[in-house]
Amino acid sequence: MKDLFSNNNIQPAESPSVGGNSAAKDKLETLRKQLHEHNYNYYVLSQPTISDIDFDALMQQLAELEKEYPEFYDPNSPTMRVGSDINKNFVQVQHRYPMLSLQNTYTEEEIADFFNRVKRSLNEDFEIVCELKFDGTSISLVYENARLSQAITRGDGKQGDDVTANVRTVRNIPLVLKGDNIPGYVEVRGEILMPWSVFEELNREREVQEEPLFANPRNAASGTLKMQDSKVVAARKLESSVYYLMGERLPSDSHFENMELARKWGLNVSATMKKCCSLEEVFEFLKYWDVARKSLSVATDGVVLKVDSLSQQRNLGSTSKFPRWAIAYKFNAEKALTRLESVTYQVGRTGAVTPVANLEPVLLSGTTVKRASLYNEDAILALDLHIGDRVYVEKGGEIIPKITGVDKEAR
Repeated sequence: MKDLFSNNNIQPAESPSVGGNSAAKDKLETLRKQLHEHNYNYYVLSQPTISDIDFDALMQQLAELEKEYPEFYDPNSPTMRVGSDINKNFVQVQHRYPMLSLQNTYTEEEIADFFNRVKRSLNEDFEIVCELKFDGTSISLVYENARLSQAITRGDGKQGDDVTANVRTVRNIPLVLKGDNIPGYVEVRGEILMPWSVFEELNREREVQEEPLFANPRNAASGTLKMQDSKVVAARKLESSVYYLMGERLPSDSHFENMELARKWGLNVSATMKKCCSLEEVFEFLKYWDVARKSLSVATDGVVLKVDSLSQQRNLGSTSKFPRWAIAYKFNAEKALTRLESVTYQVGRTGAVTPVANLEPVLLSGTTVKRASLYNEDAILALDLHIGDRVYVEKGGEIIPKITGVDKEAR
């Protein structure tokens, strides 16, 4: 089989074993550097180079090493921070309430562990609200006296970019709330989304113009929200879905009831929310939506589980990164096995070169896949790809399939 690169000196970085304090320190620094770079690619460039699962695995590896070697503590470690999407072209604004991330899980066993931890900590009855996790870019909408006064990106969790002018163009975000029991000050947390139909049309236009394609609707929404021209943002037909209220005078102690009120105020709240009293109900919700989500008009990559009672949420508290009263369950990505026939390189109008894998046609997520993104040369090297390889192709929330692995035993 033919190597994709003739320079034999170029090799993907390997993971050295940790045999002592010196090796441990080197490994920690390597992991931190890798994760900082992946965070930058994801949040700032909107061009992720690894999957969420691979990112979480690296983060877990780093967290375990930091626990084992506390003498190498670093306050700027990726484990201490939420990834940042701050852009120097926008004014940075402090969040009144931190915008934390969510801990990800991938199995029912991990969901059961979360449920049992909450049960032990509270030592009283509780309910769980299950919500679809829409795959967009996070936003905090500030309403004062029922009027939208500010819209702030997640940023680093403590401060974010003021994108109010762009958010005002999102048609299903009300500029003025209507109805009763609206607090004088309330922050509405949600996602800015790009519907599949809009995303596909945008990528068709970019392909004609020989511009790099967006990998998925999340990256397209994030990139759009950071544009300088609000007229272009408006033309991209972004949508919103809100999932949490924050404030000192919220109408109810029930998260579920607050979201029902938010819907009456004119905010877009998903109708798929369900209050569950048992693990069995939670698992039924996960099983149903793992299939039903494929017919939705927007991308979703999982389910968020939240303790319903706000007072119980306060009792459970948070770590520096995650609330202890909520967790995200990620759906498994759909995969297929096919053959890599060739690699071509697309050159965009800006001169950016993007490698594209040409594949033996294979059916994936109801469509025939013939090409997959390889992102860049580093991704090819990391996968150790050869022409003729049997490769695993994944389409987890990505309209553009990507190669995630190689069946090396088939060589």
